[in-house]
Amino acid sequence: MAASTSDRNTPTAAAEERELLDALRRGDEAAFARLVASLHGPMLRLAMLHVGDRTVAEEVVQDAWVGVLQQLDRFEGRSSLKTWVLRIVSNRAKTRAVRERRSVPFSALPGAAPEADEPVVDPDRFLPAGHHWASPPVSWQQVPEERLLSQETMAEIRRAVAALPAAQRAVLVVRDVEGLSAADACQLLELTEGNQRVLLHRARSKLRAALERYLDTAPRPA
Repeated sequence: MAASTSDRNTPTAAAEERELLDALRRGDEAAFARLVASLHGPMLRLAMLHVGDRTVAEEVVQDAWVGVLQQLDRFEGRSSLKTWVLRIVSNRAKTRAVRERRSVPFSALPGAAPEADEPVVDPDRFLPAGHHWASPPVSWQQVPEERLLSQETMAEIRRAVAALPAAQRAVLVVRDVEGLSAADACQLLELTEGNQRVLLHRARSKLRAALERYLDTAPRPA
């Protein structure tokens, strides 16, 4: 499988990863600490998608780190190191979820069916003929950067992500938060390419709509 382009898109990044991998294989504790610091958050978020409980997810992540150390010599570099580690935590989380009966098939999660009768964009935003915008997407170029990046706006984005149907939230987190490629996301979540694409588009559209509403109604700075 090709490496995730978001993880390994420059020669510098690839060289840094090779250096890190060499250090890890030498047993360099500082290198391992750097890896944990960079990947603990993504691993925990991915585990949460499968088990839904933070305490259990933390245990899954700890178990996955053991697996990483045990399997490090088998890493062949066909994907990024990050993607390889996330595959390990995903497999451990799925196993734990099944054991504790926390798991349901991904296709059974709310919003998972690509053929679901759910418009990607609110029909009220189109004129009656259905081909032209009555309320087109807004440009945020005029919104002050400090407002877009404010703690309040970031909190609104987190609320909007949490409100997404579970399947859409999972794809959005894996693609846009963790930065994995479509191919890697499909493997981690056991999705077809078409299903992954539809779920991501729906999630992004809902997130944009929520942010539009917030930016239109939130109090403006004096």
